[in-house]
Amino acid sequence: MVKTPNFDRVATEGVLFNHAFVSSPSCTPSRNAFITGKYFWGLGSGANLWSTLPEKHQSFIHLLADDGYVTGRTVAKTWGPGNLDNWMAHHGAHPSGKAYKTFDQFLDSTDAKQKPFFFWLGTADPHRPYEKGTGAKSGMDISKVHLFEHYPKSDVVRSDVADYYFEVQRWDRLVGSAIAQLEKHGLLENTIIIITGDHGMPFPRGKGNLYDSGVRVPFAIRWGREVKSGRIVEDYISFADIAPTLLETAAVKIPNDMNGKSFAAVLKSEKSGFVDPENRSDIVFGRERHTIAQDKPSRSGYPSRGYRNSDFLYIRNYQPELWPAGTDKRDSNRKLTPFSDCDGGPTKNFIVTNKDKNDELLRTFQLAFAKRPAEELYDLKKDPGQVNNIANDKAYAKVLKTMKDKLQRRLTVLNDPRAKNPDYDGFYQYPYFGE
Repeated sequence: MVKTPNFDRVATEGVLFNHAFVSSPSCTPSRNAFITGKYFWGLGSGANLWSTLPEKHQSFIHLLADDGYVTGRTVAKTWGPGNLDNWMAHHGAHPSGKAYKTFDQFLDSTDAKQKPFFFWLGTADPHRPYEKGTGAKSGMDISKVHLFEHYPKSDVVRSDVADYYFEVQRWDRLVGSAIAQLEKHGLLENTIIIITGDHGMPFPRGKGNLYDSGVRVPFAIRWGREVKSGRIVEDYISFADIAPTLLETAAVKIPNDMNGKSFAAVLKSEKSGFVDPENRSDIVFGRERHTIAQDKPSRSGYPSRGYRNSDFLYIRNYQPELWPAGTDKRDSNRKLTPFSDCDGGPTKNFIVTNKDKNDELLRTFQLAFAKRPAEELYDLKKDPGQVNNIANDKAYAKVLKTMKDKLQRRLTVLNDPRAKNPDYDGFYQYPYFGE
């Protein structure tokens, strides 16, 4: 339904990764994990949306610049959102490099045609708000729009997803223009191109959630003759792994405090499927405070962690008394609409407004907005949509314990403060600079 010829080209001429996951399904911590090569929970205030990044954390883009790379970014969304004043005062520059209006301007006004370069082509697409009806007006048949299992089968929802597709396609055209510039200047074959997103779509049970609809992202890499084309790789990779991978391919020393692991060997392999199953057959991720949307006076978020492999998804919700998408009251810290930790839009409105009309709509509402138990477990072979929680099913008691233990071991190795203290409240003390 959605047409992404430039993403498809990169995937076909390079490597498509089927199991790429963000460290956290929220803009700021997701991008912080990308630039630092560290899991979000080790970044202090950088673990929260609309906060800061402590000065002690370095950007791998600066390390490339120190090694002679020309670096730049678009004016549109790259790092953030949040406040970088102290970080930039300490480091002397934006973590993503100098801003340029377009990739063309970067190439034409720097030495990037002669020297190695890094450029972050960012965009607000497909972030909300959308112009309602753009998908249908562009010629999309909304009856053919794919819906996650946790959405009601409604034309209102399908049209909203089509509007999302419209912005995805606009982003894909921007990528195409950048690829055309690389070809024009003879740079394409020696440039590593990565296309991905920083979290799931801004819809209920998507962005801000630890299901695949929130943490699993499209991910394709093209690197000319250096990488065998046409490969589909199943190895699990995290956003925290990108920085050490790019530093390794650039022959720049990887800092000891980066706990992401390079997947350069997987990238350069000629194999498809699982290339390194011993080390890359599972993944961990989590979230802390997205927005301040709980009942007053709480400034907490919705702390949770997830552990996933090809068979099961396990989620630990540390404070199940809280609301996963924000309080149901209007008088939250944000003083906006109920469930304000979920982006507003026609899909959210439809689910909330129609929840009492039938059992199907009530179930979609509960999946998106209702309080959740302390533990969730999903059998991905039987339930790929991750909507049937089997954590209390005695038949899965052994699996539940195994997944819980594996999550705890990984979090301990990766120095997550919640591994030692599940009630840790340090993340709530950091500033929130959002509206």
